[in-house]
Amino acid sequence: MIGLISATAAGAVAAQRLASAWPERTRVYEGPVRDAVGRAFGECEQVVCFLATGAVVRLIAPLLGDKGTDPGVVCVDEAGRFAVSLVGGHAGGANALAVEVGEVLGAEPVVTTATDAVGVPGLDTLGMPVEGDVAGVSRALLDGENVELDLEIPWPLPALPPNVRRPAPDATTERGGPAIVVTDRVPAGGRVSGPEETLGADRAGRTEETLTAGRPRGAGEPLGALPHRGAGDARVVLRPPSLVVGVGASRGAPTDEVLGLIESALHDAGLSPRSLAELATVDAKADEPGLVEAAARLGVPLVTHSAEELAAVEVPNPSDAPLAAVGTPSVAEAAALVGGGELLVPKRKSERADGKPAMATCAVVRRPARGRLAVVGLGPGARDLLTPRAKAELRRASVLVGLDQYVDQIRDLLRPGTRILESGLGAEEERARTAVAEARRGQAVALIGSGDAGVYAMASPALAEASDDIDVIGVPGVTAALAAAALLGAPLGHDHVSISLSDLHTPWEVIERRVRAAAEADIVVTFYNPRSRGRDWQLPKALAILAGHREPTTPVGVVRNASRPDGSHRLTTLAALDPATVDMMTVVTVGNTATREIAGRMVTPRGYRWQENPEGAE
Repeated sequence: MIGLISATAAGAVAAQRLASAWPERTRVYEGPVRDAVGRAFGECEQVVCFLATGAVVRLIAPLLGDKGTDPGVVCVDEAGRFAVSLVGGHAGGANALAVEVGEVLGAEPVVTTATDAVGVPGLDTLGMPVEGDVAGVSRALLDGENVELDLEIPWPLPALPPNVRRPAPDATTERGGPAIVVTDRVPAGGRVSGPEETLGADRAGRTEETLTAGRPRGAGEPLGALPHRGAGDARVVLRPPSLVVGVGASRGAPTDEVLGLIESALHDAGLSPRSLAELATVDAKADEPGLVEAAARLGVPLVTHSAEELAAVEVPNPSDAPLAAVGTPSVAEAAALVGGGELLVPKRKSERADGKPAMATCAVVRRPARGRLAVVGLGPGARDLLTPRAKAELRRASVLVGLDQYVDQIRDLLRPGTRILESGLGAEEERARTAVAEARRGQAVALIGSGDAGVYAMASPALAEASDDIDVIGVPGVTAALAAAALLGAPLGHDHVSISLSDLHTPWEVIERRVRAAAEADIVVTFYNPRSRGRDWQLPKALAILAGHREPTTPVGVVRNASRPDGSHRLTTLAALDPATVDMMTVVTVGNTATREIAGRMVTPRGYRWQENPEGAE
């Protein structure tokens, strides 16, 4: 929840604008400003104050506790010119909130966090729990010092600056200097070197030393070791969500018993609870209170699988008891292993102080890292038609794959250190294979295409190569047909179809059959790839087919380089269109029998009754 606080009439108006834009996310606080700030600070994840920054600093200073738990605070000035990220830029989300507030109010976001200013990802913004000397390692990143990246567990990361390097596999000398370590193991003593020594709170708000009521652990108790580094070296540990704990439970198993078992299993294996991704069990235990509450207190989902699915998983320790009870010879091990991975802790039972039989079992698996492939549509070319989601994916990627001219469009949006794999025209399948191969290596990959990547672009060949061993994310973009339609008026107001006239991948007989079907069905048609120097007869042929079903005066829109600085658009008719004026950078939209030119715009009505009864239309 975002708390909104104002002290003047102008501030109240701006606060109401945010409240109207985000009704489910915001709460307006009224009354004396000091009291309102105090209440919002204690009740909300983020706060927006329509006050001077100096006033807000004085008001929140006594309330500040820890940057990991304090809400992010954004200040907006009286005139609404600036949205200033004041505190909690990363952990509290104030930097991102300042950008969002700026978009709603037309204010300029002011972000002073050093990493954001130079495009380096903040180590506490990577979507993983972070421990150690974040400030020290961040300073080394910004100063260009050599920073070692120790991927003890391979995991997709965004692009990191060129001064972040992995050590040679055969390096035998003792390493030192700043480092980023990606691991789910716990260092000796349960501590990470540097100013932020304690492991801190887990996602549910408890410290690792007090995850369970039944078995607290002292901070000095050894938990296993990470590679030794020189004394005083700045180090940050990132905790990827790599651990799956399979759990089985008898009916009525106490929550504390389940938590105590999980905590002891992780402790004895030297594993961090902060890398816990999920608890997994059989469907029959989906509503078992002890498991549901344990997952809630750990801050992870409880994932369930059918008995048939679990019975098909090969496990080292099957048992007759769960087979008789729920229909599978293994719950804990099978539920942990169902998605693949390395079994780190075989099935173990809980221990009860009263000596009665155990009511819970668990097993721990390290799941393999999954590469990430984002197929990103860049839109028709104008920067303001590139979606915020597309920009976020470009900045998240460590590897970018794309056509060279498309890479040039967005090169300035990439983070320093992004590896760029670009190629020229005609290498679509090669780019798709390259992107999938990089994702299979555990990279975070962005494969780019113009318009929407799923429309005559890279999504199809990429997904034809990809299997279920990587995560694929589709990022929609504004297509050329939509960008052209917006310039022409409203030609796509009713049913419409897009047809590519390129016969490089599709036989002309198939294309002709599709054009004829659209003509007979009276559907608005947008032609992609209409004409090139080597293909100059397809467009006249397609127009002739349409002319057999539509009047010569049917409106036709011709748009070249839609949304780009050198773009142009014009309205003509089916009879007057000269195909020689069309090239591969053009899309041609041919109206249906109801399409009209109205005030110089191409308009297709929403329905036949619309013209007769516009006020009663929906």
